[in-house]
Amino acid sequence: MTDAYKEKLKEAGVDVPTALTRFMGNENLFEKFLKKFLDDDNFEKLCAAVEQKDAEAAFVAAHTLKGLAGNLGLDCLSNPLLPAVEKLRAGELCGVDEYVEKMKTAYGALCALIREESDL
Repeated sequence: MTDAYKEKLKEAGVDVPTALTRFMGNENLFEKFLKKFLDDDNFEKLCAAVEQKDAEAAFVAAHTLKGLAGNLGLDCLSNPLLPAVEKLRAGELCGVDEYVEKMKTAYGALCALIREESDL
């Protein structure tokens, strides 16, 4: 993992130092899991569930995504997910769509960056 890639990740809202600590400093392993993040479909499930007004399905997807984002240091996603998950835990959909909208740009930019740097 190059310093330039780490800097781009930081600019995209990734807490690289904390994530690397979780991966015991193993940059290759961290990068491997960033690539695997692209295969996770919980963001799409969250968007679909919110659109369909299915609070239970939205909660499951958001909660799963929050854990994944937290472990990878993806603060750009985990920060808006925290309040969304709490609303959904209570069965509330009101306002969750606003958090999802905030995440869409960050999610798209982050996935594009990972693809670009991984030659995918």
